[in-house]
Amino acid sequence: MAKADLLVLDDFGIAPLSDETVRDLLEILDDRYDRRSTLITSQLPIDQWHSYLGDRTVADAILDRVVHNSYRLILKGESMRRHKTVGSKSANASKSKNS
Repeated sequence: MAKADLLVLDDFGIAPLSDETVRDLLEILDDRYDRRSTLITSQLPIDQWHSYLGDRTVADAILDRVVHNSYRLILKGESMRRHKTVGSKSANASKSKNS
């Protein structure tokens, strides 16, 4: 994982992590720090990552590596999945009426 040009962690924080997994995550991020790109998507606000990751010292180390030299995009609004579902239902209803 350290050699991949881009590592994507999608839906970070959606399920609990074991202590071992949190330590592995730290090791991976440490190996990649200042060498390769890592993209993390999460619905969990970054100010809640300490409690999510558990061990405060390890959480500090992870956040230090993630936040330093990073770009943060905070998206607001309704889910695009929900929007697409509503749009699909409307299109299907329209097709049914025209058939």
